[in-house]
Amino acid sequence: QVQLVESGGGLVQPGGSLKLSCVVSGSITSIYSLGWYRQAPGQAREVVTFITSGGSTHYIDSVKGRFTISRDNAKNTVYLQMNNLKPEDTAVYYCNAETSTKYYWGQGTQVTVSS
Repeated sequence: QVQLVESGGGLVQPGGSLKLSCVVSGSITSIYSLGWYRQAPGQAREVVTFITSGGSTHYIDSVKGRFTISRDNAKNTVYLQMNNLKPEDTAVYYCNAETSTKYYWGQGTQVTVSS
């Protein structure tokens, strides 16, 4: 089992920044990758970015150059630094962990980009 707890969401103006955190606990050694997904109202959940156990990172095109995923193994935490936020980034952001048997999800944190 893996447990994920996100924090750091909030309301920010367009062009602003936020940093999300996700504390990971449980069977950490079983995790292949850690990532962030988001779900806007009325839309399907989509992957935003993920980082593999080997340290490779991947981003969807719409956030490249603006978002950065990182992890601190000593703190068992994965971060999502979001810069130059746009209204279309508004969504609930979910931390995700992939193992050989299933996906695990955090409870989600709301990010709202609005003036």
